Amino acid sequence: MDQILAEFEQQTAPTAEDYVTTLRRLLAVSPEFPHPGRGQTLLRWQLLAKVAATDLTLVKWLESHFDALSILNELQIQSVPAGWWAVWAAEGHPQPVQYEQGYCSGYKAWCSAAYAVDFGLMTYRGADGQSQLLMVEMQQPSIQVDDSSWQAIGMQQTATATVHFQHTPATRIAQPGDYLNRSGFWHGAAGVAACWYGATVRLAEYLQQHVQQKTHAYHELYLGEVSTRLAVTRQFFTHVAAQIDAAPAHSHELIIRMLRAQVEDTALLVLEKVGKALGARPFCEQAHFARLAADLPVFLRQSHAAFDLAAIGRLSLQEGQTWQL
Repeated sequence: MDQILAEFEQQTAPTAEDYVTTLRRLLAVSPEFPHPGRGQTLLRWQLLAKVAATDLTLVKWLESHFDALSILNELQIQSVPAGWWAVWAAEGHPQPVQYEQGYCSGYKAWCSAAYAVDFGLMTYRGADGQSQLLMVEMQQPSIQVDDSSWQAIGMQQTATATVHFQHTPATRIAQPGDYLNRSGFWHGAAGVAACWYGATVRLAEYLQQHVQQKTHAYHELYLGEVSTRLAVTRQFFTHVAAQIDAAPAHSHELIIRMLRAQVEDTALLVLEKVGKALGARPFCEQAHFARLAADLPVFLRQSHAAFDLAAIGRLSLQEGQTWQL
């Protein structure tokens, strides 16, 4: 894995084909990612953070793949087909996916890598309004992938698309509500934060290397701010991973929401301070730095900002959160 990532990081303008080839190479050599709550949750996040430090499109695809496998494992689905998987759970399209007697029809929006993956694990709403999972083999003629509306600069290579299913064979997974109600839903949300964190650390390392080569009081000040925030956030990951491993049947929603908020704040601070310290040069002359700096703000918007903070407030009241030492 390390060699593949090092080779990719050196590319100045990787193409869509380079991304797909690299992702499949990573899947071929990746160690079996531990599922959350099995005693190695922190290791899972460390592996995701390592890939994120190289490229956020690669880690978004990889995280989605291993999230799909963990979902299927948690729901006790047997005989999972081998291949590249993705999870697509965004809703809101005016013509949403419908399922009837083994076939699905309709549109699913916000599907990253839809043109390349082998299998999609996606949500739809049944007649009872509850979220339900479908498993779909993506290389079928009844599926159309349209990424023409994806105008992003950051995270551009994810090729996030709207997928149109036209009487496409699909398999319903588990029971209505199982996807959202399982404890692993929130454990997976923490894995996304590990991706944010991995890229954030790599950007901070550019500042660290700069200060080692050419010290300046102001640069040391910025490094001190960044170092303090990263150290606190790293310890938070360790704490949350231990909580999940100690009680895997619990969702840990409150502390995971807090963790995601902490990582978002840390990432935004690092982007600001590293930019102030290093100026425009790395944004303009260092391809790897420029990709991470462009991609990270877009990826961070998987956070829901004020809505997430309001949820933390409500959960803090419900659980009687205290702050004393």
